[in-house]
Amino acid sequence: MNLVENTIPESPLQQIQDALLTKHGVRLSIKRDDLLHPIIHGNKWRKLKYNLVAFAHSGKSELLTFGGAFSNHLYASAAAGKIFRLSTRAIVRGPQLDQRNPTLRFAKACGMQLHPVTRIEYRQRNSPEYLEQLQQRFTKAFILPEGGTNAAALKGVAELANSLPEHQFLVCATGSGGTLAGLLSGQTQTQVMGIAVLKNAEYLKTQIAKLQPSPNCDWRLLCDHHDAGYGRFSPELWRFCQWFERTHKVPLEPIYSGKMLYALWQLIEQDYFPSGSHIIAIHTGGLQGKDGLRYRGLIGAN
Repeated sequence: MNLVENTIPESPLQQIQDALLTKHGVRLSIKRDDLLHPIIHGNKWRKLKYNLVAFAHSGKSELLTFGGAFSNHLYASAAAGKIFRLSTRAIVRGPQLDQRNPTLRFAKACGMQLHPVTRIEYRQRNSPEYLEQLQQRFTKAFILPEGGTNAAALKGVAELANSLPEHQFLVCATGSGGTLAGLLSGQTQTQVMGIAVLKNAEYLKTQIAKLQPSPNCDWRLLCDHHDAGYGRFSPELWRFCQWFERTHKVPLEPIYSGKMLYALWQLIEQDYFPSGSHIIAIHTGGLQGKDGLRYRGLIGAN
């Protein structure tokens, strides 16, 4: 399994034309990583790529990772297992599995073995003692952190930064901080901006700095655009996502990329970016999450 030589081609860059951009004198391009692969797309493929290479050289025979019931990472890891014929397991947050949950149904259909744990146990997922217990229980497992964020993940995300044309601002949604830290590892002479999608995200600044202590450019994390917190979104945000898809033919979900673009639109309206700036926003995929939102009745069928 030589994934470096047999890699997925780069995703396209889509130029957005809109009266708001013209009014404020800025250019906006969207890096369409949602088109990177039909199933394993966005930042999940970027993070998985070199972790799968490491797994192939580890001597282990199965991949074990962590995720919530609607996790994009769990979905992508299960898909990778199916595509590359790997044995996969996941420690799933929550004491029971909802057999109708679309994300979990997909994971099981891919052959992933799911191990539900209580929320209390799940909080130990980064504890060295807990990880050692899991390693003793699953002796053949290559353990991948929740979200796939580690040094190998940063290497994959850096390739995204290296693929981009000249720009002044690079913007991404930020959940765990891995994507932002990976962008800082690339050769981009710009300002990288993260839009935190969860409340009280200031702690991520320390985490990002720990992941990438020697960034190649200036960066900042904006923590006031979470729209009520992780997994939550206002009717206004969802209407924006629907409008953006109709107008610019870019599908969005309101948890990550939709929330990021909604914040970016407001910042442009507020003249945050100097006239003449070229902004690149990264669409990190995660569109499978819309199935989970529909399943829970949080968005309509269309």
